[in-house]
Amino acid sequence: MSASHPHTMPTLHLLSTPGNRDIRWVLDACKPHVAGKSEPTVAFLPQASLNVNRWMDSTVRSFDKLAQVELIDTDRMELTEMESILRKTQVVYISGGNTFLLNHRLHVSGLMPYLRKKVQSGLPVVGFSAGMIVCGQNILTSSDMNSVETDHFDGLKASPFNFFAHYTDDVSQDDWLSGYHSFHDNPVIMLSDGGYVKVEGKKTTLVRGEAWVLRKDEEKEKIEAGEPIVP
Repeated sequence: MSASHPHTMPTLHLLSTPGNRDIRWVLDACKPHVAGKSEPTVAFLPQASLNVNRWMDSTVRSFDKLAQVELIDTDRMELTEMESILRKTQVVYISGGNTFLLNHRLHVSGLMPYLRKKVQSGLPVVGFSAGMIVCGQNILTSSDMNSVETDHFDGLKASPFNFFAHYTDDVSQDDWLSGYHSFHDNPVIMLSDGGYVKVEGKKTTLVRGEAWVLRKDEEKEKIEAGEPIVP
């Protein structure tokens, strides 16, 4: 689908956690996008980690026989190099860490507008934790510390929802999150560890695990697996 298409058709695989002490769920979500492709690549964006090389070796090993992993390093690469990786990749994998640091690096490097355009026009994203939160309208529902002092809060806007990771169905989390709705109107999907939400165009569905949606001035609502989540 061309980027000039008037309707956004994002394909997002959103996870609270990447796997059970591994990244199995990330691999499972990437598989359909790389299967049957000649020389498939996965663009790896670990910008939520202070050291972007920290997980590189283990990620390459995990993707062995599935796809080649191309690291995007926003601190060291030229914009043209990063854009060319995104142009040829089959899927973008955004790992977890500090959401504010991730978003700061995407904006400050100048990569965000291009990445947002590619994702909104259909380049698949597999993101867990911070990588899930950045897909929303903004990152203000992250529970991370804004230690980088970023003033960049806009997300990839590939979903009308905001996201909250590692939700434990806890009233103190609910109270804290309801503060978001004092200033913003869009609903928040709160995903428990092990949960998986899939976005296909305008359709958002809980594939597995537990999740709730918090709408402004309403009680939170438990989401049933397989049911579309309406903004």
